[in-house]
Amino acid sequence: MAAKGSLMQRFGLQPRQARWLLITLAVLVLDQWTKHLVAAHIVFGERITVIPGFFDLIYTVNPGAAFSLLADAGGWQRWFFTVVAVVVSLVLLIWLLRLPRNARWMPVTLTLILGGAIGNVVDRILYGHVADFLLFYWQGYHFPAFNVADIAISIGAVMLLVDAFWLAPRQQHQEQQSKGRS
Repeated sequence: MAAKGSLMQRFGLQPRQARWLLITLAVLVLDQWTKHLVAAHIVFGERITVIPGFFDLIYTVNPGAAFSLLADAGGWQRWFFTVVAVVVSLVLLIWLLRLPRNARWMPVTLTLILGGAIGNVVDRILYGHVADFLLFYWQGYHFPAFNVADIAISIGAVMLLVDAFWLAPRQQHQEQQSKGRS
């Protein structure tokens, strides 16, 4: 137990901050574990129907960004997206560590995005591309294949939008009403 305390003290982390970083680590581990499972059990390009007409597992890779942006750019995009993701991750980490003690929504939001970003950075650094394996479709419409990191980033981004457009304005309105009553 002393090692845990000393590690937290060494990095200046409070228990609540360490808890949020554990969620980030859990997202990263789940992402890497599922990608490993897919690579170990599905042949590249193979497509396995899970729910006919709706969901398949497929092992594919994406050297670009979301929706295969710049996938055919010739290789420079690997390092560009890696640097962007590392910078964004550092900003998110600093933001996370500076949140007030009572914050609950925003730390979850940031840990999901951070864990997903790091998961995809690991792929880019080690392999030069991101492994994708979840494929949803309906009739003739296919959503691009994605992975657990992408899910975490997407959920975190939606939560960030909910905070920006619903929670924060609501809180500001409540604070203004409280000041008006004083």
